[in-house]
Amino acid sequence: MTDRRKRVLLSGVFGPFGVDDEFGRKENIMELFHNQVTKAQGIASFRFHHRSFGLYFIAENIDADVTVLDFPSRKRFAEEVKKGYDVVGISFIMPNFKKAREMARITREVAPASVIVLGGHGAAIDGIEDLIECDHVVKGEGIRWMRAYLGQDPDAPIHHPTLPSSERQSIYGVPVPGTPATLLVPGVGCVNGCSFCSTSHFFGKRYTPFFATGQELFDTCCRLSEETGTDQFFVMDENFLKNTQRAVDLLALMEKHERWFRFEIFSSAEAIEAFGIENMVRLGVEFVWIGVESASTMGNFDKNRGVDPVRLVTDLRERGIIVLASGILCQEHHTRKNIQEDIDFMIGLNADFVQFMLLTPLPVTALYRSHQKRGLLRDDLAYEDWHGQTELAYRHPEFPGDAAERCLNAAFAAEYQANGSSMYRVVKTTFLGWTRLGSMTRDACLDRRMDQIEKRLRTWMVMLPTIVRFPANERERWLARELDARIRQEIRPKVAEIAMRLATPVATALWKVRVARKGDMIQPASIVTRYRNRAARSGMNRPAALVIPFPQVKKTIEKTAAAAAASMVEAPQTV
Repeated sequence: MTDRRKRVLLSGVFGPFGVDDEFGRKENIMELFHNQVTKAQGIASFRFHHRSFGLYFIAENIDADVTVLDFPSRKRFAEEVKKGYDVVGISFIMPNFKKAREMARITREVAPASVIVLGGHGAAIDGIEDLIECDHVVKGEGIRWMRAYLGQDPDAPIHHPTLPSSERQSIYGVPVPGTPATLLVPGVGCVNGCSFCSTSHFFGKRYTPFFATGQELFDTCCRLSEETGTDQFFVMDENFLKNTQRAVDLLALMEKHERWFRFEIFSSAEAIEAFGIENMVRLGVEFVWIGVESASTMGNFDKNRGVDPVRLVTDLRERGIIVLASGILCQEHHTRKNIQEDIDFMIGLNADFVQFMLLTPLPVTALYRSHQKRGLLRDDLAYEDWHGQTELAYRHPEFPGDAAERCLNAAFAAEYQANGSSMYRVVKTTFLGWTRLGSMTRDACLDRRMDQIEKRLRTWMVMLPTIVRFPANERERWLARELDARIRQEIRPKVAEIAMRLATPVATALWKVRVARKGDMIQPASIVTRYRNRAARSGMNRPAALVIPFPQVKKTIEKTAAAAAASMVEAPQTV
């Protein structure tokens, strides 16, 4: 390595997304909930985009001139590569294999001297280095690898970037008010090692903490909260409560310093029970994603052994904690007859959200190796079809062809009709938690949680008239009216809330017209972020990031060029 600062380009795959073309499939849309959770709920679906978080973590933690491209077009990617970077990193998942291959081809063509590095879960594909033109493949956590490659200390402390957890949030076509939750990544991986879990296996069935103690996590939350102006965090950690002591210490520090952060987390059932639901309330957990997986012992995993999922979901919702329960369909023990038992079980949980996913043996997992050894893998299935939405990626005699897709879609539709929109359920859960806390003897911590949950309730209750006008069925219309009446008996709407109650049905009607005419596809805005100074990554002089579509970049740069040139310290900028 020379003393010259390396120039590094880190990019996600190019759009458009969720369309059938030579590079992808319409099922692989860039919206987590609309794709995998609320997909059958139509205009009631939760809509938002997530950035390629890992790229920003790498950029924030290496000493180099780094550019991050998120959701570029193919043309925009080519234009950036032409600038001649030392390293071009391409992050992708398996269904985006063709996009990653095309990006590598473009790089070799327009910048042959650039070193191509492949990363992300797609890097786990067997023999990927022979399938895509590249120089290096990173299988696992990328910060340490990139630091080592650049000749830097791989064990240096991790500096957490300041990022919104999601962009362009909307429900019923109505933008969600307020600042989105801030991203918080305490670590990567999971020790549970469930056979199907690509995240756990990708990181070696180990947990690598970025912040090992409650104190480190508390200090990070304080800094991020001060920089973003919000106390709400979306915790991207496969099993946040698994490290019980860290969570206990974090809670103690929050109470000691009266910093009442709020969290949306992933956690296994056994970890929840070990930490305690009452502690979750005190910690400020507002949302939890739980892998319930199956009703039967044949289809379940050690993490759920001895846990009553119905009781668990009920207890969480009664305390105002929104629950997303996920289940796996078309497991090996499933038949066309008994699979309905698992579907009915998941519906009967009455969680706020339910995710159904097809069992998919992704590379690097124990499930993949088992299916490979037994000759069950679908070698005839193109990588872009390994998205878990249509055909199975392994041979199952009970679900050939489109049988799995029909089963999956029927499950989502039945769940929506039985339980109504997730928005209705979220309002109900919040009201249940507000009612319970209101009847309790409270200390300073619970007083603050009471204030927070009332604010949440006021935010979401304005959606009830919209649900009444656009219900899943007549039962939901009746339930929404009843819930609305109950809440208004307890809480008098403010003037702004009354205005929102009147405005949101109109906005939803307009959105419904738009969907009818143009479809409901929402492409994420393209983002370019440039990091130019190590001091910026130590927390100094960091401006709030701006999300601006690429067509506006040139105009924005022209307007800010003079100010940027005059700056003594160039911090990372998103333009």
